Amino acid sequence: MLDYLRLGILYVHLIACCVAIGAILSSDVRMGFALLKGESPGHGSEGLAVTVTAALVILWLTGAVLIGVDAASSGLWKTLSNPKLQAKLMLVTLLTLNGVVLHASILPMLQESGGLLDLGERDRLRAIWAGAISGVSWMAAAFFGIARPLSWKFPIETLLAPYPALVVAVAGALYLMTQWARLVGPGGRNLGRRIARSRWLPYSVDRIGE
Repeated sequence: MLDYLRLGILYVHLIACCVAIGAILSSDVRMGFALLKGESPGHGSEGLAVTVTAALVILWLTGAVLIGVDAASSGLWKTLSNPKLQAKLMLVTLLTLNGVVLHASILPMLQESGGLLDLGERDRLRAIWAGAISGVSWMAAAFFGIARPLSWKFPIETLLAPYPALVVAVAGALYLMTQWARLVGPGGRNLGRRIARSRWLPYSVDRIGE
């Protein structure tokens, strides 16, 4: 009976994770295309926040039940001493804390300013880091959720070793995209042409082809 209960709870757990990741990826793709076109993605994140928050609550509830079912058959200490489970719990805890920061600070800033590109440099960096932590943490938590072959194979330090580099890489890529959008978008209108017309350059873009 416990096996069937675990299977049903695991299915709900998986669906919640898929819904959250699907919503995040869809939002990230739209934001990426907007930035590449030099447009501000806007703050339209209320629906995303509700979806991700609901999914996170379901993940905590179903995850607790799964741990309880496993503890009933294998013992609580043995269940919790699995490094893979510890890594996933750390990531979900980080997601929760990061979500609190997003709701309390980042989303209000985006709603007030009108979009990511309209934020000041410091606030924009805060939003970028929060977004990078959220995206990487969701993907990593989903990976550990399905990576049963990794159970008991590696210590938690090894399992989480790539995490900081991934967060930095994603944050760096997002920062470069925002800089590009500021350069070619309304905020940096004709910046490239003004640079090209600078007296420090030997030729003006207006003279190219003459």
